[in-house]
Amino acid sequence: MEVVFVLVPISLLIVVIALWAFVWSVRGDQYDDLDKEAHRILFEDESETAAGAAEKPIKSSTHAKLH
Repeated sequence: MEVVFVLVPISLLIVVIALWAFVWSVRGDQYDDLDKEAHRILFEDESETAAGAAEKPIKSSTHAKLH
């Protein structure tokens, strides 16, 4: 029964920290544009992919055969 006197304050502290982190992320505009990152991953700019391919040489002979 004595463990309840330890666990209740610890759980309340965790809840307060989680609530603070949520409020901090909302005030920091973390949830303003949720679709932007999903579209950015699907539709990359051609200039970025061409520049990235020029900087990274193909090291694997298997990968070279596929292209």
